[in-house]
Amino acid sequence: MQEIFDFLTALRNNNNREWFNANKEWYAEAKRLHEIFVAKIIKEVAVFDSDVALLSPSDCTFRIYRDVRFRKDKSPYKTNMGAYLSRGGKKSNYGGYYLHLEPGASFLGGGMWMPPAEILKLIRLEIYNFPDEFKQIIQNSDFISIYGPLTGEKLKSYPKDFPSDFPEIELLKHKSYAVTSPLSDKMILSEHIPYVVVKSFQTLLPLVKFINRAIDEAQPG
Repeated sequence: MQEIFDFLTALRNNNNREWFNANKEWYAEAKRLHEIFVAKIIKEVAVFDSDVALLSPSDCTFRIYRDVRFRKDKSPYKTNMGAYLSRGGKKSNYGGYYLHLEPGASFLGGGMWMPPAEILKLIRLEIYNFPDEFKQIIQNSDFISIYGPLTGEKLKSYPKDFPSDFPEIELLKHKSYAVTSPLSDKMILSEHIPYVVVKSFQTLLPLVKFINRAIDEAQPG
């Protein structure tokens, strides 16, 4: 992890193509070490969630190149390395587990962040049909101790297609059903980090399964 952090710190201070091209070997080594770590996490998570068992690191990790077409910040490279473990890989529309490595700003999390409208409606419908089950998941003491309460951007009014007098209408207003938990640099560089990540992801399992069940139930056949 130290070499990954050293590279990302240097990149943050030299976020330009000239520096990056001169340090491609360093990047390649940091990328290789990151993929080794992600492979280890996939293997451990697959013990309790078989949906990720067939994933490879390349299925889960993101390109370091930024899309700057519509951004004021034209820095060409991301200064983090991320991995999203989800059925079908990082581009799928299924809930999963996310690990973000960035000096001073690392975190882990999961669920589903800003899903497309049709997927969001399915998740809300599942919560509408099973509100007590969903509350039990997000109010679990282990869940709260790691991720805290469900937060994030919400609708100002109730979502269309749902009754305004639904007792748990606040749960349906969320635009994302995702949670995060910060990781200190000290923890990231600790020998215990694989255990911390895997145990934290295991705590997310009920939320991920709830979300993916909502999506699966809408599939034909």
